[in-house]
Amino acid sequence: MQTPLILSSFVKRAEQFFPNKLIISRTAEDTIHRIPYREFAKRTRKLADALTKLGMKHGTKVGSFGWNHHRHLEAYFGVPCTGAILHMINIRLSPEHIAYVINHAEDEILLVDDNLFPHLQQLAPMLKTVKHYVIMGDSKEIPPTNLENVHAYEALLEEASDAFEFPEDLDENTPAGMCYTSATTGNPKGVVYTHRGLVLHSYALGLSDAMGLRESDIAMPVVPMFHVNAWGIPFASVFFGTTQVLPGPGLNPQILLDLIEQEKVTVSAGVPTIWLAVLREQEQNPRDLSSVRGIICGGSASPKGLIRAFEEKLGIPFIVGYGMTETSPLVSLSVLTADMEDLSMDEKIDIRALQGLVMPGLEIRVVNENGEVPWDGKTMGELTVRGPWIASEYYKDERTAEAFKDGWLYTGDIAVMTDFGYLKLMDRTKDLIKSGGEWISSVDLENALMTHEAVFEAAVIAIPHEQWQERPLACVVLKEGQIGNDETKQALLSYMEGQFAKWWVPDDIVFLDEIPKTSVGKFLKAALRNQMDAYYQRV
Repeated sequence: MQTPLILSSFVKRAEQFFPNKLIISRTAEDTIHRIPYREFAKRTRKLADALTKLGMKHGTKVGSFGWNHHRHLEAYFGVPCTGAILHMINIRLSPEHIAYVINHAEDEILLVDDNLFPHLQQLAPMLKTVKHYVIMGDSKEIPPTNLENVHAYEALLEEASDAFEFPEDLDENTPAGMCYTSATTGNPKGVVYTHRGLVLHSYALGLSDAMGLRESDIAMPVVPMFHVNAWGIPFASVFFGTTQVLPGPGLNPQILLDLIEQEKVTVSAGVPTIWLAVLREQEQNPRDLSSVRGIICGGSASPKGLIRAFEEKLGIPFIVGYGMTETSPLVSLSVLTADMEDLSMDEKIDIRALQGLVMPGLEIRVVNENGEVPWDGKTMGELTVRGPWIASEYYKDERTAEAFKDGWLYTGDIAVMTDFGYLKLMDRTKDLIKSGGEWISSVDLENALMTHEAVFEAAVIAIPHEQWQERPLACVVLKEGQIGNDETKQALLSYMEGQFAKWWVPDDIVFLDEIPKTSVGKFLKAALRNQMDAYYQRV
């Protein structure tokens, strides 16, 4: 039967089959709401009714500017299920980029967290298309403001009807959501997600060789809802009737660990910097983490020491994944197949550190100037991807031509394929280090450095060299109590020499208090290169 794949079916299913399952939503330091799916469905229809009365119609762009909480989740469905489009705005972008993406998307209504409203209010004079601001908070009162057409979310819902009916004849290819890339150069690029793509991506998250998300899980997405749909976990959780723990604003490792212990979280997802901080807190102030069956980690390479600590010390599977804004995001996960069961722990951790097995439904190629590369774990090329939840273009952006060619997305990531068919990222094209005509992977060097017991974080960049064109420089943040002196530097260089060919070993190591990061926790190597240029000019 030709039945459309649309998100309103998720709301209907959750309400029918899992009416008493909970959305546990932290909206402030000491405020936690427990909302059953029955109530969630009513509130979602009320939101759709309220926004429709404000002028939302088919194709209207509605921006959300908020953390992970139940109101944001209601917008995930209340907006697209009417045929409008939810634009999840990355609140960590620069003010100039925030204004750019709102104007470029042509958002007409903005849903804004109460504690973020002052930040956005300052940008209001720059916003060309916004007609209404809706404050998402526990209060029904409107905060003091000089802006017109400002509404309180809860007051709007109080006046709205839960009898609102979502259209059932939406085309499954209707745009449902938008996110913009966190640009390191140039303006962010917009990516549009269709109902069909989000529905199929949700199915994929339920596969046993993916996240295996299920009704019995208690899922806590730490990755923000404004970053690639919180990796699709909120959508899939509503679909499967999964209990959700939405951790809200002002996150720190103490709050995350307390929520895991108190709510018996079974699966969580976030970037490596989050889990490094969680691990440090857990080692200092242990919590009961026995409920956790898996941690999903992505966004940047995961240090093997981090993986080992979760797997061996905490007994929690630590599953590395790969994806990007353009891929909704799930492309691959480092799951262990049946023929890997008898491997040693060291061998299993080596596999966990890979980007893993490509999801069913997607195709990938690794290509270089000679065509598709052999699966030998050595030959590098650019990763290309295609499939039903992969974007086909950037929204109104001429850079589409660079990335989307011949039906494939050219990711800009340099990778190899292992002989057993697992994906391993080597670097971004712009971060590879070319030394004497040969390529050096900054990611491999970083991962090796972060296995040393003294190292907390490490980023490796290229610095110009008269003879060899470029040479690697390691920028290291040491663990608490470690001293960044010549003795430590020599110890780290010797440690590297035992793992790599001599010409791969960095020429120097610089100790830093912190490494600059992007809005989503990745190393910001452009800023680091500028910082190191200034450093070497001084010395």
